[in-house]
Amino acid sequence: MTEYATLTVNGKTIELPVTEGKEGEKGIDIRRLRQETGYITFDPGFANTGSCKSTITYMDGEKGILRYRGIPIEELAEHSSFVETSYLLINGELPTRQKLNRTSVQLNDHSLIHEDMQNFYQNFPRASHPMGILSAMINALRSFYPELMTTDEGYEQTALRLLSKVRTMATMAYKISRGHKVEYPRPDYTYCANFLHMMFNTPVKPYIVRKELVKALNVFWILHADHEQNCSTSVVRSVGSARTNIYASISAGVSALWGDLHGGANQAVVQMLTEIYEQGLSVEKVVARAKDKKDPFRLMGFGHRVYKTYDPRAKILKKYVHEVLDKLNIDDPLLDIALELEEIAINDEYFQKYNLYPNVDFYSGILLKAMQIPTNMFTVMFAIGRLPGWIAQWRENLIDPEQRLVRPRQIYTGYNHRPYIPIDERVKDSEQW
Repeated sequence: MTEYATLTVNGKTIELPVTEGKEGEKGIDIRRLRQETGYITFDPGFANTGSCKSTITYMDGEKGILRYRGIPIEELAEHSSFVETSYLLINGELPTRQKLNRTSVQLNDHSLIHEDMQNFYQNFPRASHPMGILSAMINALRSFYPELMTTDEGYEQTALRLLSKVRTMATMAYKISRGHKVEYPRPDYTYCANFLHMMFNTPVKPYIVRKELVKALNVFWILHADHEQNCSTSVVRSVGSARTNIYASISAGVSALWGDLHGGANQAVVQMLTEIYEQGLSVEKVVARAKDKKDPFRLMGFGHRVYKTYDPRAKILKKYVHEVLDKLNIDDPLLDIALELEEIAINDEYFQKYNLYPNVDFYSGILLKAMQIPTNMFTVMFAIGRLPGWIAQWRENLIDPEQRLVRPRQIYTGYNHRPYIPIDERVKDSEQW
């Protein structure tokens, strides 16, 4: 039996159907609202607006739950690999051993990029940010691989191509920015091991891939693989709603992720730690400033827009951060500050009262620094991890019969009707522009 919500506007009452998800979350279907009342909803940031029905990721910010295709993130981080988790997100089910091996082989087969693409890289200014380069190069892939995905097999091949080549393109951007020789992937390495090899191997100093770092990188990318309808994922879906090709849609997602309020948060954590160290600030004073409502200073890496309890991803990543620091015996003053900050903040009543727990960005910034990933590559690392989620969300949006071209409404607050004034009659010396 259908449940309805009753809305009365200017004496007129209408019934709007209630839709319910598999985990009990409810939404009011307002698709008839404007047609029957002339009203629209006003929801800046869309915090109370559901834009789609999805089978990919479930999260509960109040309870600290995150699941991919029904499987808890804790189990995937413990037992899975990034390649297997990517398969799960993109295809809906965990692969058999045969399918997983086949996927790994295909990722290796697709790992090289067209040699002509190196010309693009060489012509970017040396100071170009890797995220700008990555966004541009993903969009350029459409020119090198123009075939359309008209079948499930075509979709699978495009997904594999993206997962493999984006990893190669990211490391290539880093190498070229340093003026170093580009490293090619090795067929005997796993996905994550190959990334570390392509990032850090040089002809004069071979890079030894450590299993601790490979495991930590797998976990890092698994934890970032999808996160429901966040800013960049919503952008991928919005661009894709125009029936834009997957390369352009994901390129737009990379650009959205680049923002400081989204994917750039882990980089902001390290920048904050650097300022604390260089200015010789005590951690106690930094925490006191963060608690002072009159002080504009904000403690980066604490609290979350959705989670009102401990971010489940942060709990997992914290474990691996401490393991990596212990096993690598790293001596870094920024990491020491971070650990001291963590200890004080998690035991402070103010932080507990306002649910300002360390989030995944806090620990990911520490982990990436411990792995010697350059700060300007932090958001690129996030983008590689989020790629399987973007692919799955783009595909789901494409085949969903309820989806339409994204076209939000607005509440207009500008001038009312006014006449055009000839240029010689306008007020002179206007300060505008």
